[in-house]
Amino acid sequence: MKWPAWLNRTVFGAGIASFFGDLGYESVTVLLPSFLIILGAPVFALGIIEGLSDGASSFVKLFSGYFADKLGKRREFALGGSVATAVFPAIIAVATSWYVVLAGRLFGWIGKGIRSPSRDAILSKSVEKKDLGKAFGFHRASDTLGAVAGPALALVLVASMGIREILWLAVIPGFIAFVAIWLFLRERDTAPHPRPRPLVASLKGLPSRFKAFLSAVLVFGIADFSQTLLIAFVIVVFTPSLGFAMATMTGAGLYLVRNIVYAGASYPLGLLGDRIGRRPVLVIGYAIAVATFIGFVIAPANLVVYGVLFAMCGIFIAAEDTLESALAGEMVEEESRALGFGALATMNGVGDLVSSVMIGFIWAFVGYSAGFMVAAVIAAAGTLLLIWTTRGPHHAPALPQ
Repeated sequence: MKWPAWLNRTVFGAGIASFFGDLGYESVTVLLPSFLIILGAPVFALGIIEGLSDGASSFVKLFSGYFADKLGKRREFALGGSVATAVFPAIIAVATSWYVVLAGRLFGWIGKGIRSPSRDAILSKSVEKKDLGKAFGFHRASDTLGAVAGPALALVLVASMGIREILWLAVIPGFIAFVAIWLFLRERDTAPHPRPRPLVASLKGLPSRFKAFLSAVLVFGIADFSQTLLIAFVIVVFTPSLGFAMATMTGAGLYLVRNIVYAGASYPLGLLGDRIGRRPVLVIGYAIAVATFIGFVIAPANLVVYGVLFAMCGIFIAAEDTLESALAGEMVEEESRALGFGALATMNGVGDLVSSVMIGFIWAFVGYSAGFMVAAVIAAAGTLLLIWTTRGPHHAPALPQ
C-alpha cells in the first residue's frame, strides 16, 4: 500500500504526538469536574479555571508564534511547550484546593500555547496548499482519538483506583508526545525571518482578509465555552436521580461520545473543505453550534437526547478546529504563518476566557437555560459575521486529477 504524498513524516509525527498528548490531558479533563466537587470548589470555579487557562494559553500562542518566526526556532518551541503539557497532571495530583488546580492547569495550557503555533506552522509547511485540509484533518483526528482514549481509560481506571493516582499516570503519555515531536517533526526551512519586525508591525502586516476573518472567530469564540463545563452540567442534572458516582460516569460517558464523533468528523470535514471550499463548511459548523446550544435549552434531561447533543458538539468543534486552521494556512503567507496561527489561537482564547467565565457565573447565579441561550445568541452573531467578513471570491482547491 502506497502512502499518500501529504501523509509525510512530519504530518504522521504530529498526529502521534497529538494522540498521546490528548490521551494524557483528556484523562485529566474528564475527571476534573468531579475532582473539584470533592475538593469543595464553588460552582463557578471550573469556568474560571477553564477560561483563564484557555486565555493564558492563547496569549502565549501569539508571542510564541511571533518569536518562533523571528528566531527560526519553531521545532525548539514545540519541544519546550510539550514538556509543560506533560508535567501539569502531576501538579493537579497534589492539589488540596481549587487554586492549586488552577495553577497546574495554567502551567499545562501555557505549555500548549508555546507548542501549538510552531507545530501548526511546521505542519502547514510540510504539505502543498491543496492538501492543508487533509493534513489538519488527520492531525485533529489523531488528536481527538487520544481524547477518546483518555476518558475511556480514565473510566476504566477510576473503578479500581483513586482520581489522584490516575492524574499521576497521565504524566506518562505526555512524555511520549514529547519524544514523538523530538523524533519526527522536521521543518523544511529553519531560517529566521529575513527582516524581523516588531510584533505590532507584524500583526498589522497580516492580510486584511485574514484580520476580518479573525473578528468572526472572536465573536463566535465568546459563545464557545469549554466543553468541560458540559460534564459538570450533566453531573448536576443527573445526581438527584442517579447519585453522584453514576452521574460522574454519565458525564464522562457523554463527553466520550462527543470526542468519538469529533475524531470521526475531523478528517472528512477537512477533506470536504478541500473539495467544496473551507468557508461554507465552517459556516455550517458554526450554525450547528447555534442549534446545539438551543437544544440544551429545550431538551428534556434524557440520556439519548443529551447523547445526540454531545455528538453535535463533536461535529461543530471538529469543523471549527479543522477549518479555522486550514483557512488560516490558506490566507497567511508562509513566512508569517506561525504568527498567523498565534493570532488565530489568541482570538479563540480571548473568546474562551470570556465565554467560560461568563457561562460559569450565569449558571451559578441565573440558571443553566439562561447560559445556553446567551451562548446561542452570540454564536449566531459570530456565524453571520463569518459569512459577512469572508464574502467575495474564495478559491476552493481543485480536485486532484
